[in-house]
Order: sequence, then C-alpha cells, then structure tokens
Amino acid sequence: MDGSRERIKVNVSGRFATPVAELDVSESAAVNEALRQVILAREEKNPSAQHSNLGGWQSSWDLETWGGDAARRLLDSARGLARRLTGDRAGKPVEIEWLANAWANVNRTGNGNEFHTHPGAFWSATYYVDDGGASADPALGGEFEIQDPRGVAPAMLAPELAFAFPGGQSVGASELITPRAGLLLMFPSWLSHAVRPYRGGGTRISVAINLTPAARPS
Repeated sequence: MDGSRERIKVNVSGRFATPVAELDVSESAAVNEALRQVILAREEKNPSAQHSNLGGWQSSWDLETWGGDAARRLLDSARGLARRLTGDRAGKPVEIEWLANAWANVNRTGNGNEFHTHPGAFWSATYYVDDGGASADPALGGEFEIQDPRGVAPAMLAPELAFAFPGGQSVGASELITPRAGLLLMFPSWLSHAVRPYRGGGTRISVAINLTPAARPS
C-alpha cells in the first residue's frame, strides 16, 4: 500500500426527482401581443385579486373565458405539455382530459409573490407574456424561485456542504429561473415557489395555470 486512495467504483443515481419543464411556445410573439392587450385592458377595469401576490395586479381565475384565442392557444400548449409529462405507475402514457383554470399577473417595480403552493391541482405552470426586460438584464430580478421540497436538509447542520453530483449544490436551498417572454414553465402543483421582486421600470406580465385531471371512468 502506498497510501493512495483505493479506487472503488461507485454508482450514484438521483432518486425522487422533481420535474420542472421549460417549453418555448411556438408563435409566442403573436400570442404575447394579443395577451398583453387583453390583460392590460382587464387590469384597467377590474380590481386585483389578493392571494400570494405582494403588490401588483392579479386577475380572476377565469382567463380562459375572457382571454380570447391567444389564451385558448396557450392553454392548449399547457395541456399538451402535461400529456407529455404524465404517465401511469408503470411509466406508460395515459389519456387524460385536463381541466384548467388560469389567471393573469401584472407586476411593476417592487412587486412579487410570496412562497405558496397550488392545492387541488396536479400540474401548475407559469407563462411569460412580458419579462419586463429581465431576460436581457437579470439584475432586474423577478426570478421564479423554487424551494427544495426535501426541506432544509443538510443546510440546517452544515450549510457550507452540498451533495457532490449534478444538481446537488442547491440541496436544502432554492433555485432561480430567469423569466423570458414565450417561456412556459411547468412543475408539480405541490412544489413551493415564489416570485422575487421585480426591480425594473417596465411591466412584467405572466399567466398562471392549474391543471387537474378530470374524473376517469373506473
């Protein structure tokens, strides 16, 4: 023995992964222009709902009924992505009718959303109509923040340590996703998430979506 570390083959696999999907919606420029007009018009005539939003404006949860063709096209994209992401316990595809409710969010300087989940849904999604310039300048904030669903994990005992494999550096903490116009972000509805304060001078517009499977015949 020369004191060198013995070479041992170790297989490391990530288990209990949490899927977070990103999809660039096709023809998003036209969809975004139509949604921007109808959402800002709605904001002018209706007071804000109050849920997780910290300032800003939030619509009622029936965007599909007043958002026009652009909203229907967006929800079709969300339902299509949910179909691709969902299978049975054997990993096989399943045919599901996805019931949706959706609402618009308008954030300006200092606005954000506190941490929350979406009870009563299977998939939730955020679509960015206008990122307020944050994709070009990340210093403007407004990032989508997701918490590690395993809780504080080792961060409580040894916050300077992390797991030495891909994705292990955020264990017990948060990850940030920078918004960009045309991005559809989908995640499990139980995943705790927030929106960091937007620090730009523009108008940040997004659409939130909940998808719930319709009752299936037994």
